[in-house]
Amino acid sequence: MDSPAAIKILSALGHDARLAVFRLLARRAPDALRPTEIAAVCGLKPNTLSAHLSRLSEAGLVTARRDGTALYYSLDRAIVAAFTGYLLNDCCRSRPDLCLPATPVKLARPFKVLFLCTGNSARSILAEAVLRAVGPDRFEAYSAGTHPSGQVNPQVVKLLARAGTATAPLRSKDLSEMQGPDAPEFDFVFTVCDHAANEECPAWPGQPVSAHWGLPDPAAVTGSDADIALAFAAAYRTLNTRIKAFAALPLETLDRLSLQSHVDRIGQTTTQEETPC
Repeated sequence: MDSPAAIKILSALGHDARLAVFRLLARRAPDALRPTEIAAVCGLKPNTLSAHLSRLSEAGLVTARRDGTALYYSLDRAIVAAFTGYLLNDCCRSRPDLCLPATPVKLARPFKVLFLCTGNSARSILAEAVLRAVGPDRFEAYSAGTHPSGQVNPQVVKLLARAGTATAPLRSKDLSEMQGPDAPEFDFVFTVCDHAANEECPAWPGQPVSAHWGLPDPAAVTGSDADIALAFAAAYRTLNTRIKAFAALPLETLDRLSLQSHVDRIGQTTTQEETPC
C-alpha cells in the first residue's frame, strides 16, 4: 500500500458514523451484513448509510455482494491487512516490541472457552453444556449474556436431559462475571447470536481467539410445541457439530492465523447430525 491509498482510507474513517460502520463490520468479519442490520445497529437512516458505505467502498475497505435482490456488505480483509501493515509494520520496521501485542496468545490445557449471547438462556447455554460433555478434560466451558434473562430456558433443560447431558452447573449469568481480576483468562471467545456480536467488544486479557458462530434464536420461535421443540433441536445439532469440529482441532500446534481461519470456517457450518431424543 502507498501513501495516497492510506490517506484515502484515513479520510474515509475520519467520520464517527463511518468509523462505527467499519468497526461493526470488523466485529462481524468474515460475515457479510445487510444494510438494514447495519443501519439498525449504528442508528443510521438508509440513505445516510448508503452514502457512508459508498465512501468506505471507494476507499477499498468494504465490498458488496448481491444475493438475488439483497445486498450484503463486508470488510475487504486484504485491504484492511495491507492498511494496518502500512501503518505499523512499515513504520516500525516490524519490531516486535512495537508491532506485536504486549501479551502473547497462550494456549495451555485446559483451554478456557466462553460462549456469549444476549440472554444467556438458550444458545450459549447449549454451547457451554455441549463443550463440557465433549471435552471435560481438555476444556473449561463458560457462558454469559450481555443482557441475561436470569434463567435457563426450560426447553434447553429438557433437550439436554434427553441427550444425557448434565444440566446442574448451568445458569444464566451476566457478562460482568467473566470480567475483572478474578475472572478466568479465556483462550477462546465465541458469540452465538448476532446481537451480542454487534455490540462493542470488551477488552479481554491475553487477547483470546474470537469468532462469531451465530445461529437463529430458538427461543424466538412461536407456534406449536412441536415447532418450538424442533427449533431448539436444530440449534443443538448445529452447535454440537461446530463444537465437535472445534474440539478436534490440533490447538496446541496451530499458529494464530491458521486457528482463526479454522474457527471462522466452523462458524459457517451447519449440521446433518441426528436430533437427540
